[in-house]
Amino acid sequence: MYHDLEWSPAEKKIARKAYDSALVCALARVMAEFKSRAGAAGTPSEMWEVGDYLHRQRREIDEMFDYRYSQLPLVFARLIREEHLDEALLAGLSDEKRRIIRSILSLAAK
Repeated sequence: MYHDLEWSPAEKKIARKAYDSALVCALARVMAEFKSRAGAAGTPSEMWEVGDYLHRQRREIDEMFDYRYSQLPLVFARLIREEHLDEALLAGLSDEKRRIIRSILSLAAK
């Protein structure tokens, strides 16, 4: 379905810009939460919990952000669903690609 989509050079630029924007957003959220948790930590146990939080977030970000073109429709749908990406940043992608992303979103909402 979406694994064999062709990406034009213009679409590749749009996709990269949207992907990078979402990554900045996701990392900013993690950074803000990290600062809050680190500032509130008052015991060694709480300090280690902050470290555990960072470890979990790094794994999640590494899993979520996969820039293989065969995976981008899934990645973009997840990033939109988790509010790291505004769908408007995908303007310029083909109607087919945007339709696929929306269908993945609608399936995930059920």
